[in-house]
Amino acid sequence: MWRDEAATWQVARRSTADIWHLLDQVDAVHGLYYLLMHALFSCFGPGTTTLRLPSVLAVAVAAGCVTVIGARLAGNPAGMGAGLALGLLPAVQFHLQEGRPYALVMAGTAVSTLLLVVLLERPASWWWAAYGVTVLLCGLLNWLALLVLVAHAVTLCWTRAGRGTWVRWASASGAAVAGTAPLILFSRHQSEQISWIPPLTWHMLIGPAILLAIGTLGAVLDRPLPGRPSLASVALPLLAVPLLALTGISLIKPLFLDRYVLFGQLGLTLLIGTALGRAIAATAPRFPRTARLILPLALLSALGALLPYSLAKRAPESRVDDVLSAADRVHHLKHPGDAVLFIPAARRDTALVSPDAFVGLRDIALAETPLASGTLKGVEAEPSRIRTAIRRSDRILLVTDAPGVAKRDSARRDKAKRATLRRYFRAVADETVRGRRVTVYERLPAPVRGAAPRSCPADQGAGSSGADRSR
Repeated sequence: MWRDEAATWQVARRSTADIWHLLDQVDAVHGLYYLLMHALFSCFGPGTTTLRLPSVLAVAVAAGCVTVIGARLAGNPAGMGAGLALGLLPAVQFHLQEGRPYALVMAGTAVSTLLLVVLLERPASWWWAAYGVTVLLCGLLNWLALLVLVAHAVTLCWTRAGRGTWVRWASASGAAVAGTAPLILFSRHQSEQISWIPPLTWHMLIGPAILLAIGTLGAVLDRPLPGRPSLASVALPLLAVPLLALTGISLIKPLFLDRYVLFGQLGLTLLIGTALGRAIAATAPRFPRTARLILPLALLSALGALLPYSLAKRAPESRVDDVLSAADRVHHLKHPGDAVLFIPAARRDTALVSPDAFVGLRDIALAETPLASGTLKGVEAEPSRIRTAIRRSDRILLVTDAPGVAKRDSARRDKAKRATLRRYFRAVADETVRGRRVTVYERLPAPVRGAAPRSCPADQGAGSSGADRSR
């Protein structure tokens, strides 16, 4: 369980009232998802299966939807190829197995796109209502999912939809946007929590450019069925518009994370299915037996080529850190009555997810618990009080990030913790496990207290030297 899943875990285990209290302070954009996971934890009990199974089922729903879309617009081979390919896409493999809302957004987008395809052929009022509700739910899970409406507008232009279709689509879309608007406006006050996202650079666009090139090739190969919209008119906007829109937004405010537009992968998989369908259709007249082998051989080849990646993404080392492993090290290194510190304070998630591992330890920097403060990491005391609490302790466990993950200390409280430990304590144990670090400090003997500050291995990676910064 890594840090993002740890947030889901600890919030979902709070009461509904406590979740609302939290959302007033932070993470309002994930409010619906947290409430959903709270309901599932209440029904089935907290566990990693309950945490992650919704994402797995969501990708299964998305795969079923793209299969139906591909079959309706480009034939059964294209639909089957698209549905089977979805689970092989690297980005989808990463997110289908973790407890975060992005796979659910992709499933909702797939359902809304299927509804749009059906409505282009057979308009029905209640289906337009279902379309609007589905888009609204996607927006409440992640309001950037509303970019799918821009993609669908491009599809309507491409297919030259009639005036009545445009009016009904605009009504359903307007209702979805209006329902999401309060969340968008409120979450702007919490924009500080995404301040860590780096500015957009050209090398961040290499991957998206490759995906767009592959998708464009699939669109060129598309051959619409008689009386049906072309698959390219649905799939290419779904792939390209969210990526390009997020890129444009990120030029103004750094916001470029591929998981925010994971649902665009639906367009890519549909275009891959189109290419497979065209290959089968071109081969079938002269080599019917060979044509039947194209789809299974292509998918088996892709599976074989991606197998090392797939296995790597299912290993604990695939995430930036591991909350549970760090808690296990604390459990083995602690002594009764020890104090514990966290740098940064967000690493307190280790204790929140595995409280049993911290039984007997004193969190000497904490002034107000996460539950009482309505936050994810609690409220810590002023630096002067933290210094005093550290100097009154004889043995302290420090939970922080591993050197390859750690960022330079920026908060005054964290600088005070590090400086006081360096001056009055020495590291007697130091263990790094999967992106997290647990260091045991013991007080220096009294005669040595007036000596110059000593460095120790635990200070490496704190960003205090030029070598550390370059690393």
